Amino acid sequence: MDPQLEKTFLAGLEQNQHKLLRICSVYAVDDDDKKDLFQEALIHIWQSMPAFEHRSSLSTWMFRVTLNVCLRLQSKESKKKERFVKLDSISITHAIEGEGDPEAQERLIKLRSCIKELNDADKAVITLYLEDLPYAEIAAVTGLSENHVAVKLKRIKNKLLNCITGKI
Repeated sequence: MDPQLEKTFLAGLEQNQHKLLRICSVYAVDDDDKKDLFQEALIHIWQSMPAFEHRSSLSTWMFRVTLNVCLRLQSKESKKKERFVKLDSISITHAIEGEGDPEAQERLIKLRSCIKELNDADKAVITLYLEDLPYAEIAAVTGLSENHVAVKLKRIKNKLLNCITGKI
């Protein structure tokens, strides 16, 4: 591969790896699944680097590739799950790094649990929003208009508030 593409990839990875991991964690059942999704996303990003056309920022493009990988693999998994009933429940076992407040950790666990209950489109929008992406960039990643992103976020926030309130 072209050394310049490799530099671009490594710079993008360094800048966005934590955000990409958090996106993967929304679609993952556990830490191992998150790592697998992340690795798969990196492979796709690396393989697609020559096709990156700079029509959006590298970060936006990496988010889009990661979301597409997560959604595609989740779709494959859901087809498998149709054949088998999964008996164990999903649980979030890790908390905020360095966070010492047990109440804050509990709120984070409830929030993550509620996000996992959203449909795929809503998960994508709220995950990008929680990564502090502006509406324009969320729109670019998801293919929605900025106005639609704003409307969806308002509805998603209401869903999450109702979900979290129900878990208290």
